[in-house]
Amino acid sequence: MFPVLELCQIVESGFHPLSCTCTVSPDGSLMIKIVEPESGRVELLITGVSTAEFTSVRDISNFIGELRTEMKAGRRAFAG
Repeated sequence: MFPVLELCQIVESGFHPLSCTCTVSPDGSLMIKIVEPESGRVELLITGVSTAEFTSVRDISNFIGELRTEMKAGRRAFAG
């Protein structure tokens, strides 16, 4: 398992130019909030992320990719 603070730093750096905040809940899970900085609009908010599955940088990279896909899918769902 990755140290939680290092994990958060990697996740936060994976969403530029958006603003990403990763915080640790009292139960040890993560809350990830991704915000479009100019408008302040929350692009994605996910809570209860277990850190147990993150054993390598590849795992973290795959997770960031999944979140990016979720964000793109959400935008298409509301486009119109």
